[in-house]
Amino acid sequence: MDQKIEAVLEVYHELIREEHSKPREMPAGGRDGGQDRRLRAVGPETGRLLNILAKSLKAPIILELGTSFGYSGIWLAEAARASGGKLISMELHAYKTEFAREMAEKAGLSEHIDFQIGDAVEMIKALPGGVDFVLVDLWKDLYIPCLEAFYPKLNPGAIIVADNMFMPGNEDVKRYGDAVRAKPGITSILLPVGSGIEVSRYDPA
Repeated sequence: MDQKIEAVLEVYHELIREEHSKPREMPAGGRDGGQDRRLRAVGPETGRLLNILAKSLKAPIILELGTSFGYSGIWLAEAARASGGKLISMELHAYKTEFAREMAEKAGLSEHIDFQIGDAVEMIKALPGGVDFVLVDLWKDLYIPCLEAFYPKLNPGAIIVADNMFMPGNEDVKRYGDAVRAKPGITSILLPVGSGIEVSRYDPA
């Protein structure tokens, strides 16, 4: 990590510490009301693991489902730059993407990220294919619809990481865990990292 990236990550880490010190509240307008200012970030432990896994691939096309305010995207974009790849980051809300874009520019990583705004499932369907790495970290009821959309586009050896398997660990993520393990060619393991992550690898017969 160079100094620009480390400085940006430290800004995020301070925001995460501040967020964790406050009670959780539903934003005005509900989850999709455009008023949600919580980072809901994966945290440094998961971020570093994402970076390590993505760097293990050569020139990967990385798909991030749920840009939020851009924290995990910094880890993934640094891996993309180091390995000659590219990050495609999808988010429903433009105000979150704009913050993420500004932070990526400060980190010197913006040229390695394609920010896309809109419905994740529809945007995934529009991709040409050839995906090597996927981070699934958006609203939990979208995990399975997104899986169904990106699974046909995976390259052999692709890695999938789904966050929040322990926290919140609700029925949606449990169903995702069952669904991803039922896919042909998938090997998967649940790891006690951060809020719990399901790490899967696609190796078709």
